[in-house]
This record gives sequence, structure tokens and C-alpha cells, in this order.
Amino acid sequence: MSTSNPWRAYSGRNGIKRAIIPVTALILTPCFLVLTFTGSAWWLLALLISTALVLLGLYDIFQPHWSITRNFPVAGRIRWMFLNLRPYFRAYIVEGDEEGRPFSHEARQLVYARAEGSSDMHPFGTEKDVQGEEYIWLSHSIKPAEKPDISRRTEVGKGRCTQPYSTALLNISAMSFGALSAAAIEALNKGAALGGFYHDTGEGGISPYHRKHGGDLVWELGTGYFGARNDDGSFNPDLFRETCDEQVKMTEIKLSQGAKPGHGGVLPGAKVTREIASTRKVPPGRDCVSPRSHAMFSTPIEMLEFAEQMRELSGGKPVGIKLCVGHIYEVMAIMKAMHETGKLVDFIVVDGAEGGTGAAPLELSNHVGMPLLEGLIIVRNALVGAGLKDRVKLAASGKVYSASGLAKCLAIGADWCNAARPFMFSVGCIQSQRCHTDTCPTGVTTQDPRRQRGLVVDVQSRRAAAFQAKTLEALGDIIAGAGINDPHDLKPYHLFHRINGAKSLPIDRIWHFLDHNCLIEAPEDTPYWHWWLAARADSFQPAIRLEEGKYASIRQPTSH
Repeated sequence: MSTSNPWRAYSGRNGIKRAIIPVTALILTPCFLVLTFTGSAWWLLALLISTALVLLGLYDIFQPHWSITRNFPVAGRIRWMFLNLRPYFRAYIVEGDEEGRPFSHEARQLVYARAEGSSDMHPFGTEKDVQGEEYIWLSHSIKPAEKPDISRRTEVGKGRCTQPYSTALLNISAMSFGALSAAAIEALNKGAALGGFYHDTGEGGISPYHRKHGGDLVWELGTGYFGARNDDGSFNPDLFRETCDEQVKMTEIKLSQGAKPGHGGVLPGAKVTREIASTRKVPPGRDCVSPRSHAMFSTPIEMLEFAEQMRELSGGKPVGIKLCVGHIYEVMAIMKAMHETGKLVDFIVVDGAEGGTGAAPLELSNHVGMPLLEGLIIVRNALVGAGLKDRVKLAASGKVYSASGLAKCLAIGADWCNAARPFMFSVGCIQSQRCHTDTCPTGVTTQDPRRQRGLVVDVQSRRAAAFQAKTLEALGDIIAGAGINDPHDLKPYHLFHRINGAKSLPIDRIWHFLDHNCLIEAPEDTPYWHWWLAARADSFQPAIRLEEGKYASIRQPTSH
């Protein structure tokens, strides 16, 4: 049918049905016009509504952009309304306790309960499918421990740094000022100060809101070097030294993040206020772009040299790296570089592909990057196999929101965990998933001061501290049940994973867990042999051709 005559689509009975709303309004409009002359204000209101519907229907018929409203004027817009309301109907009416994504209703309620100090008890038994293939549990002892020590901290940089740092078991993961609001940053940092744990700045630099309450900071430097950069985007050592004051306890080189590995972030110019521009050391009102890769180094050895420079400039504070695992030979290349040069990073934070961010391309969030379980096992094996685990600490970050998640990571080999979105929940986030629109309804991820007004720093900071403390208390119950007093005594054999409905195994019978120094002494006896062979200390490129079928599985055979 030709589009030159749009009225042809509305001829006949079916055409009138498609345009039922504007047609009805058109018929009623003269009636309301006549009745309005009787002097009733109600008829005037009805006249205005029906006239508006007629005009909207005419616009819909002639506009060329949307097929649905062109064919179903006005009525087609009802579909848009329900699409906009769909997330709310699902979250509040339809969604089951275990169904929500990325965090289920049960997970969110657990964080809220602990942040508010209310009961986190669950009645009538587990709702999880204990025969399902995703079920993981921790084994317990007939003789539980009486007094588990959840106050144990991890010394980072001891023996190598002049200012080592003792980190808590659970800390605030990287979230930048700009991605989060000023009020949210302030509440999180005050919560960290109250609870005695650290607050990772994210790559957006250190803002005045990070400074206001004096909570311990880990300063993350991404590819944009925000807060320590020259006008051309290169690293400024003098500015870094000046900014790295007593409140900054450690620094962290961001190589990649789970939500969007290999992607440089973009903060649109409209969001780059003078305050954000001052924090990041960029021009206000212009797009703030993070390059895909670092300009200060391009090889593993150069990365370690940059880390040494940062350690020296900071006055001897620990320096680490953060990454979502991608090519396994690149992880091995970092190990080779540390082993061959003797230059070490002080810690490695492994982010999982399930980690979150304010906004990321859908394909990167869904299909790029290694999940935390696999990534953490690989980096743990690389450190242990290269004989470095006692000197380079390991942290985990990626959808860790509960004590069971903490225990799982500690059992695999992490020394501590970081959490981002759970701490957002603790200060008011409701998972409305509008982080990238600047319309966050709770003031957590918006720069709109009217919306930020809803977030009261003194109240929400106490909630953040309470969530961390209650989660560690729950961890104490778990390790006591396992019969141990120190969370760091959790081992892979404490962690069971169901293979199928008829079989489950300890995780070290499913995945290979390497012995100390085996990659140095006999790499050919490990399933990482070809990745180790491909790794080069002087390059992130593989040293050999990576042919299909060369790799052994890093999983154990399941025939045990």
C-alpha cells in the first residue's frame, strides 16, 4: 500500500478499530464543545482531553518514525507505557525471590536487612535447588570452633613497602565519582571510616567527598590517569606524589574490569561538571574518555617498572593491579616478569565478568571476560605455581554480596574481597538500573542535586558500616561451622560443587590447584604448560603459535 495517502489505512471497519481512541475523541469533541457552553468546568476539561487525543492521533498518523503508532495512533503508545513499567511490575509483583537479575530479590533483601540492622533470618528452609548443577556448599565439622576470629586482617606490602597496609576481609570496590553521586561517595567513605575498611576510588580520581570523612582510600589509576595527568592525558608523577597523602593507603593499576574488559569508559560532556573536571583534571563540559590501554607501559616488565615508580612516589605504599582474566598466557607473562626481574606488585585484584558498572555495551557485559570463579582459580594457580603467593596478595571482586560468597573466594585462595553494588544497596540503591541516565531515583548514581537530597549521608554511612560488619559476623558463623578459627584457613576441599544430579565433588577434585613453585620446577607436568610456554616477560604477545587443541583442560577429570 502506498504511504502517500495515510487515510487509506483507516477506511472501513478495521481501520476504525485501529484508530479507535482518536476516532472516539473526534466524535466526542463537538459534543463536549456544545456542553461546555452550558458553563460546566468538567465539560471544559473533557473538551481539552479529547482535543489533545485528536491532535496526538493526527501526529501519530503522519509521523514516519514508528510503525506501531502510525498504524495504531495513540493506542500504540500504551505499549510504550507498559514497556516502561515492565521492570517495576516484574520487580514488585511478578519476580520470585531467586529470579531477579543481576541481583535477586533475596540477595537485595539480605543486604538491606544487614544494613538496617534488622533480622536476616530465613524461615522454613532453603529455597534453592540443592540437586541443581549450580549448587555450591561449604562443608562443616562435627566439632565447630568456639571463637572464630573475623577481625583478622591481611598485611599487604610487608617487608617490601615502608608503609604496608593491613586490609579488612571485605572492602568497598572501585566506583568513581561521576559514576556515583557526591552524596553516595561521601556516605561510602564515612561508612569505611566507621567500619575500619577501605574505599577504592575507582578510576575517576579522588574527589573532595572522598576526603571529607577520612576513610582509608585505595587510589585506582586507569588508562586515563585521572587526578594525576597532564593536559595530554599522560601520567604526571609530581601531581601523583602530591595527591597520594596519608589518607591514601594503597594504589592500584586498573588493567581491565569485569563489566567491560578492553573498553575505555566515556563520561559524556554534559555530565562533566566543573567539580568532576577538577577531580579528574580534565576540561569541563567535554567528553571524558578513558583510552583502551595504558600509555605508560606496553609489556609486563614495563608495567612492573611503572608499579615501582608509583610505590616510590607514594612514599613506599603498596601497589597492585586489577584485572578481569582474559588470555591466560598474559597472566603467566606477569608471573614470569615478576619471577625474572624480582620486581613485584604487592597485590592482585581479580574482577569477574559478573561484575557491574554504571553502563557498558551489552555484548561486553554478557559475552566478554572470565567469570570470577575461573579467573580467581587461574590467578591463584599462577601465583602459587610461580612461588609468589606468599609475597603477592590476592583479592576477589565480582558480585560478592554475602558471607557465603566471601567464604567461597577465601577457600579458593583470596586474601580478601571487595564489593561494589552491594555497598550501593546498603546506601539506598534499589536496582532501578537507571545508572547511565542520570535519573537514579535514590540519588546514588545521579549528579542531580534534587535527587541526591534523598540520600542522607549520616544515615546511609551507618548502613554501609553495618552491612560490612554483619556480613563478617555471618562469615564467622560459617568458619566456626567448618571447625576453624581463621577465615584464611578455608581451603578448596571445604568447598563442594554439584556436577550433576547424582554427583558432587570438592572443588579441588574438579579444578586443578597447583603446588608451590611447580610452574618454575616442572611446568610440563601442569595443565598450564602451553600457556606458560607462550608467556613472555618482555611482551603481552604469545611467544609461540597458539594452535587449537594444544591446551589441556584446567579442570580435573570428573571420573574421580
